[in-house]
Amino acid sequence: MTALAGVALPKRPDVDETTAAALTSITGAQRRLEAVTPARELARPAVAQVDLASRVLGRAARSPHADEIRAGLSEAAGFAAWVHADMQDTGSARLYYRRAVDSARQANHALLAAYMIGSLAAFEIDADDPLIGLNLLTRARREIGERPPAIARAWLSSLEALGHATARDEAAALQALSAAEAAVQAGERAAAPPWPWVFPFDHAKLAGYRALVMVRLKRPVEAVAAFNESLASAQPGAKQRGVLMTEVATAEAMSGRYDEALYLASNALTVATTYGSERVLHRVKNFRRSYAGPSSGALRSFDERLHATLI
Repeated sequence: MTALAGVALPKRPDVDETTAAALTSITGAQRRLEAVTPARELARPAVAQVDLASRVLGRAARSPHADEIRAGLSEAAGFAAWVHADMQDTGSARLYYRRAVDSARQANHALLAAYMIGSLAAFEIDADDPLIGLNLLTRARREIGERPPAIARAWLSSLEALGHATARDEAAALQALSAAEAAVQAGERAAAPPWPWVFPFDHAKLAGYRALVMVRLKRPVEAVAAFNESLASAQPGAKQRGVLMTEVATAEAMSGRYDEALYLASNALTVATTYGSERVLHRVKNFRRSYAGPSSGALRSFDERLHATLI
């Protein structure tokens, strides 16, 4: 008998207070990569992270750390939903958003549940289904309770403004923007945003939403001004910049500045191809479908690039 025969075999390590933080740090790293990485390259790791969190939760379901792990699972599922939304895989995106909401509720984390419902609402509004989005925002407000933090009120009101604008309800959209502005001002006194928010919802972010609202309300002068205000204070990630460029392009086309509109849309198409973002490509196609400007060399060049991308 060897000396090793009497050595006790190691047990599987128990889940402890560091487990949830380790899981969320992995998702956080994936989020940071998302800004510069094609969604298709992140889809498999994102799904694997959801599966990993689920397996860890299976071992820890009766432990005092279970709710923290459920919250980590919710965040992982929310990120997987976002990645699939960027690929225009709407069925998978909805599946993971629902899982994110369910996990947040099981974790008894009302703020996280409201965040995930709001994220699903934003997804539905982006998919041109504002009525479903607005109904989801109502549910998010119920979930969050009577005294939500200012950042939650600002974000939900901004999404509500976008939903109403997409539904062509100008009065309701402007009222929601006013509510968001008041919440942003109230939030300026907060020391730091509560998790799951990472960055403050400030005037620059609100300006970005206001620009989107004004595009949908067909108020191009105000839209371009709001875009300029937003971009002067904050630089969004490459993919989001591509989305915003298509919105600015739409506003420029409304104002009759067709060459500028096509230039911006062409830059957005470059973002779509460089980062493999089907979401940005979808926005570029929407811009082309709604374009009503004159035929020109710039338009023919843009169409050739778009057709080559699709083929």
